[in-house]
Amino acid sequence: MAQVEKRGGLLRKSSASKKPLKEKVVLMYDEIFMTEDPSKCSPRFWEELFLMKVNLEYLEGKLESLDGEELMQMKDNVNCLFQHCIQALGEEHPIRVVNALQTLCALIRGVHQKNKSTSGFDIINMLMGFDKAELCMKNLMESLDSLLCAEGSESLKSLCLKLLLCLVTVTDNISQNTILEYVMINSIFEAILQILSHPPSRREHGYDAVVLLALLVNYRKYESVNPYIVKLSIVDDEATLNGMGLVITQALSEYNRQYKDKEEEHQSGFFSALTNMVGSMFIADAPEKISVQTNEAILLALYEAVHLNRNFITVLAQSHPEMGLVTTPVRPTPPTPVTPLGTTPPSSDVISSVELSLDADVQTSNLLIAFLKYSSIVMQDTKDEHRLHSGKLCLIILTCIAEDQYANAFLHDDNMNFRVNLHRMPMRHRKKAADKNIPCRPLVCAVLDLMVEFIVTHMMKEFPMDLYVRCVQVVHKLLCYQKKCRVRLHYTWRELWSALINLLKFLMSNETVLLAKHNIFALALMIVNLFNMFITYGDTFLPTPSSYDELYYEIIRMHQSFDNLYSMVLRLSTNAGQWKEAAGKVTHALVNISLTFSRGGKPTLHGILERKQLIACS
Repeated sequence: MAQVEKRGGLLRKSSASKKPLKEKVVLMYDEIFMTEDPSKCSPRFWEELFLMKVNLEYLEGKLESLDGEELMQMKDNVNCLFQHCIQALGEEHPIRVVNALQTLCALIRGVHQKNKSTSGFDIINMLMGFDKAELCMKNLMESLDSLLCAEGSESLKSLCLKLLLCLVTVTDNISQNTILEYVMINSIFEAILQILSHPPSRREHGYDAVVLLALLVNYRKYESVNPYIVKLSIVDDEATLNGMGLVITQALSEYNRQYKDKEEEHQSGFFSALTNMVGSMFIADAPEKISVQTNEAILLALYEAVHLNRNFITVLAQSHPEMGLVTTPVRPTPPTPVTPLGTTPPSSDVISSVELSLDADVQTSNLLIAFLKYSSIVMQDTKDEHRLHSGKLCLIILTCIAEDQYANAFLHDDNMNFRVNLHRMPMRHRKKAADKNIPCRPLVCAVLDLMVEFIVTHMMKEFPMDLYVRCVQVVHKLLCYQKKCRVRLHYTWRELWSALINLLKFLMSNETVLLAKHNIFALALMIVNLFNMFITYGDTFLPTPSSYDELYYEIIRMHQSFDNLYSMVLRLSTNAGQWKEAAGKVTHALVNISLTFSRGGKPTLHGILERKQLIACS
């Protein structure tokens, strides 16, 4: 018996004596792409169509093969198909609903892909018709909302979310997607929250729900009133916020786990063995990069949650045992178009807190720890533009956290100690720190460690000025809280001081190159002001009198760097050039540091003793 092949909607026998046969659904698609109404000859055409298994590849390929003019000629049939898909969503038979959802995905993607190369028609008019667009989208959104909130098939809910993600991500710039105006009017915000607050639904659909919410929040957020922004900012339901936090934690932890696995594989592989045998004689100077696809979608969701909803800050510190991620079997769902954004959700979207087995010997973790580990990986390689933007978003999130009073309270809480194993960039002049040697400390120590790590590892030709500014700002905000609340943090401040001074030396040694691209005096001023803060207010937050000894020792030891900085800014501030005003500000800020040591390079003894007495008495 001759074998049957299925390719592009064809049922073709291996024998060449007979003509190839087409699937029935493909024949029906061909009828739709005619100029006449296919239901004229077959009154039950639309009913039969949604009983047929969808051929996504053929349908999208058919749309792609037509030019703009040909597609406009069959606009009425496309409108009719779109409307009948929406009607089928209300059917009781799940097969019709599934096929309608998949057809809508293919139709939306196909028409938008065609519009990228041909701007001769409007998307809304092509899909629905201007006169029926409002009613069509109202019915579509109501149907999707009902399916998401119902206690029905999880596969149907998954397809609904895939359709919504498809609808949101078909344009490169989300704010140019005019169809989303109807999604703003017919909100599905409550349906998304219901998924996140209900553990079974969250495990199945939490990732898609969080990504969808983050995307909808970004639609014209600076141009008009976005109802999703308003609603997200006032959510105070604990179950919902916890659910969102668990989804984000799981996604970030999955990335961290994949990176750690790749790192261990890289270190134990042939390359590592060869390096150990012959040293670095025949190996390139730059170590081989470990590449794991980043997850900007979930990072965006974290930013929006932290930035918009102050109640979400409490979720950051909620602890749970840091367990290994286990892939759980998920019910298969019908095929859908390519996952939007090019991001792949974790194998198990979220671990519910009730499912975690408690063990006193297991290291505890939380969302903030997972985020800090993620940031330490992403911020290693800023030469890649993609990771540069990702690192910038990480620092923006950290800025939001450092600005929040409640977040600072748990960051500095001495009763909340964690061991945070940050990833450090491979460098030849230092050894890799063993994870077991990392002490349990307040979380603010890990934040400061991350900032110090960034400062010392990114002094390079392609200087990431914006990231350095944000990094120093985070340190400044943390110090402001410590000064205000008189928190004496037991931290190795010498590492921070040394990193900041080395950064100043780098700015001076590369003055000509950097000034052609950046205002380095703005960054220099921020660094000098940090030292001024330590000198002037250190008695309110430095832990011991010996901390002041270390501070003054470091400043005096590196006084030549401050002298050179003063000479540089004085030279530029006295010239009528572009940088006169910016350099002048640094000149004035350096006065406090210059008083710290005398002309002979010795410290002002009276000042040191006075400050040490203040610390001892406080």
